[in-house]
This record gives sequence, structure tokens and C-alpha cells, in this order.
Amino acid sequence: MARVHRLLVERLGAPPVDAVLLDSPYGFQENADEISLRTVGYFRNLQIPLDVAPWRAADDVLPRERALARIDDADYVFAGPGSPTYALGVWANSRLRDVLADKLTNGGCVTFSSAAAATLGVATVPVYEVYKVGATPYWAPGMDLLAELGLRAAVIPHYDNAEGGTHDTRFCYLGERRLGLMESMLDADTVVLGVDEHTAALFDLDADTVTVLGRATLTVRRRAVSTVFMSGVAVAIDELREIATGSGSTRRSANTQPATVEATSPTPSLRAEAERLEYVFDTGLRARDVNAAITAVLELEQAIVDWSADTEEMDGAEGPRAMLRRMVTRLAELAVLGARDPREIVAPFVEALLDLREQAREQGSWTLADTLRDRLTTAGIEVRDTPQGTTWLLPGSPDSGLEDRLQPGRL
Repeated sequence: MARVHRLLVERLGAPPVDAVLLDSPYGFQENADEISLRTVGYFRNLQIPLDVAPWRAADDVLPRERALARIDDADYVFAGPGSPTYALGVWANSRLRDVLADKLTNGGCVTFSSAAAATLGVATVPVYEVYKVGATPYWAPGMDLLAELGLRAAVIPHYDNAEGGTHDTRFCYLGERRLGLMESMLDADTVVLGVDEHTAALFDLDADTVTVLGRATLTVRRRAVSTVFMSGVAVAIDELREIATGSGSTRRSANTQPATVEATSPTPSLRAEAERLEYVFDTGLRARDVNAAITAVLELEQAIVDWSADTEEMDGAEGPRAMLRRMVTRLAELAVLGARDPREIVAPFVEALLDLREQAREQGSWTLADTLRDRLTTAGIEVRDTPQGTTWLLPGSPDSGLEDRLQPGRL
């Protein structure tokens, strides 16, 4: 979803954009700090600085107020994976909904995915409780932020999930049987808003439209009847409201005019995207962040593939291809440096210590000689005294454990 995040940030205006991560949905996990770091790193690769607003427990008053103040100041608020019901429990009896609604009113952006997205409707799927624990299907009360759009809906992310293989895990692991049961519990004017994986539903409150971006589809389901909107389609939110009240006709998005790229996404040129990714790549190498550098290479390769599908852009792809080749070459040079025999690197230090050890032995300082050998052993250097002299090797190296390849004397 990198392009979606970039598009949303671009729509907020000139940089820098103040972006913040709300960690509540995964605040219960032991690796919560790691998830935050990975998320910040992901956005950093997109050239979007992201701060974390820690708020992991309902009774943590000071973190709550700090997080709310930070969210209130931010232009871009992101929350994602974890447990929807845990997040709602943390946010219960707080001002979060009002702060988010105010942000939408005043031109900010709220981007919720996965578990966080499930909290946005009037009702929320309790994923862990139903799928993992086996609770009788039910709805948990949601934050109902979609009411700001005049929509009564239950948001279900991972709508097209297929991880189950032999069993139905669509609809955020509910499957058709349980979703059908739960749908009967909703009010007549409440619909299911299903967002497929790797897909985004972009609600523009000024234009009063929703645009489907990404790989798959957006589904509006009312009483087991689905209206499906394909990626690239932009429709009036009014149409979703009509479906919710039963006054609109159910139809497939093939009858809906797809949004043009110019209308829905101020996509930068391939050259501009290549220059940006080359900068990300250079920054990653300077910081010795190999993952960031490799990510930039892969994103540029994908960008070239995407743009090559447009014949008007074919002539402009050679420059970015040259950038890609340079980036790959520099990674190869780095790999060659990393592929040097580690013995070449440590040999001067090992040889110096072995010289000292030999002098200690000649002077009868056996304790010092043994100490030097022990220090080498602790450092992972295997020292062997043979009739032909002292040899050493690194465990795990090509010579490790192969007596017939050990050369007499010092290696």
C-alpha cells in the first residue's frame, strides 16, 4: 500500500507532513515495541517521518492524554494491526472519536488498516474471540466514525482472506456461515463494508466520494446481497448510503465509470519516482541500512514494470533503468566486500596475539600463554599446536574441521 500512503500524504499539501502512529491495537503484544519500530521504518522508506503515540492501556491516564494531544496536532494518523476489541477497550470513555472526527472536519487524514479499520464502523468483528477462542458470534460496539459520512456500516477488513485453505476464512476469518448469522443481528439500515486485502477505500469528505485503490475490491453487503466496486472506481458516497437504506439498486462496478489516474492520484512521473528511490537507496547505504537500500531497489523495479505498461511512458524508462542498474551494481560491490574471507580481516590481530603467546612460552610465562589462548578461543578462534607449529582457523570457515587442508605454521 506504499502508493496509497504517498497519495494521501501528497493530498495533505506541501511537506513536511506531521504523521503519527497510534499503537493501541497491538499494545497487548509482547513485541509491541518491535512492531512500532518496523512501522516507523516502513514509513521512513516512503520518506514519511512517523512518530509513535504510545497508548496501550485504558487506565494509563498520562499516556492517554499525551497520545490524544499528539493525534490532535498531527496531519496524518495511522493505526493498524492487532485486536479490534483490545483497541476499543483502550479507547473506551476517551475523546479519541471526537479528536478523529475533528481532524476529518479540519482537513487531516485518518488511515486505519486491519484491526484498526474494523473499529471504524457502528459494529466491530471480535476476531480473536470468535475465530480463535470460539465465542458465539456477536458484534462488539464500534467507534462509529463512519457516522461522520452518514453511513451506518460494520467495516470488515481482510474481506477476501484465503488463508484457511480447506476452510472458509473470508470476511476477516468469519467465513460465510458466521457472517450470515452476524449480519442478521445488524439493524436494517446497517451494511457490511468489506475491504479486500492489499486494497484501500479512500473516502474524500470534500468531494463526497469513495475511491477504491490497490489490488482488489470494495464490497457493500446488505442482507447477503453484495455490491462490488473494483479497484480504480470512484463513486459517490451517496450511492453507499442508498444501498444501506435499501433505496439504491444493487449493481456491479462494471457499470461504474473508473476514475482516471489524474482524477484520483497525482502520481509522480517515473523519473521523479526513480530519483526519490535513488535518494532513499543512498540514504540507506550511508546509514548502513541494507534493508532500506534493498527495498528501494525492489520498489524501483516494480515502478518500472508498472509504468512500462503505459506505452506513453516507455520512452522515459531508460533513465530510471540506468538508475536501477547503478543501484544493483553498488549493492553487488557491497556484497563483494562482505564476501571477503573473514580470516583476511582478523589475521593481523590473531597473528599479533600468537606472537605474544609464543614469546610468553619461550620465557616460561605459561599462565600468560594460556590466557592468550583462552582469549582467542573465547573470540571464536581455534588454536592448534602441532609438531610443525601453531595453526589457527575460524569455526564455520571453509577450512574448519578439515585437517588435510591445514597448512603448517601460521595461516
